[in-house]
Amino acid sequence: MKIKEESKKSTCNHQARETLAVGRKKFMNTREVAEFLDLNEKMIYSLVSEKGLPATKVTGKWLFPSNLVEQWIENNTINYPKVSDALPPYHGLLIVCGSNDILLDRTIALFNKVYTENVAVFGNLGSLGGIRALRRNLCHIASSHLMEGDGQEYNFMSAREELGQLPAMVNFCRREQGLLVARGNPKGIREMADLARDDIKMVNRAVGTGTRLLLERELARLGIVGRRIKGFDREVQRHIDVGIEILSGRADVGLAIRPAAVLLDLDFIPLRWERFDLMVMRERFFEKGVQLFLGLLHEPQFKALVESMAGYDLEMCGKMVFPQ
Repeated sequence: MKIKEESKKSTCNHQARETLAVGRKKFMNTREVAEFLDLNEKMIYSLVSEKGLPATKVTGKWLFPSNLVEQWIENNTINYPKVSDALPPYHGLLIVCGSNDILLDRTIALFNKVYTENVAVFGNLGSLGGIRALRRNLCHIASSHLMEGDGQEYNFMSAREELGQLPAMVNFCRREQGLLVARGNPKGIREMADLARDDIKMVNRAVGTGTRLLLERELARLGIVGRRIKGFDREVQRHIDVGIEILSGRADVGLAIRPAAVLLDLDFIPLRWERFDLMVMRERFFEKGVQLFLGLLHEPQFKALVESMAGYDLEMCGKMVFPQ
């Protein structure tokens, strides 16, 4: 099955809300973009079909988001400054690094099923590790859910600090974080403060993951010293691993996403909903693999992945978080 070209355009069109330079129209028609590029109008149609010039059709007429046309020029500029040469031009291998997520794992599997001439792989490095891999030009996409100090926004501050600029950010989902406990909650755990009880043993996520940072933020708010909690130093790499530790009886509680609890038939004590984003450096945003992956987020077969999984909200999925 091939994803329609409109899906690729839809991903680009979300970016069209970005604020433009003063004096420039938000959208250009064919004649205007031809004048802007100093080309014949017929050549514009060739650039759309053969070179990926960003465009969309509205009531039969072509419209060109001005900011995306400018970005397309930059992306096709010879000798455009790169972060490094570690990651070669896209040749069918899409590398995603960062925060672990069950739906993301299934989406990567779907990508490999749909696009058989491409391969997507995932590096489980945690949110901060994903952003740093993006900085070192080791991946195409970084996944992250790093909460900022206000408790409302995500990823902007960390991305700016690590990258020196804000990359393109596309929302993947909103998901629910909370405490996983055994079915029936035999230890009577009700809230985060219960982790400090002498009869409770926890399992933790690795340093640098968004979930670990959320845990430490909550413990600091409560005045609890993490290293004094039993099991605080026992780290696992994935949300599902947190659930397995609890299911096996090696831990009583751990912070993870609701879908892990659902899959393992564990009880879940909700803490908060969080935004989980995908980040792409500007110079790689229009690469084929990136656009195929982002386009997949608008397809019915992706939406079907969530139907049996509680704890996800796709209202923002596929929309540009930055720029907008």
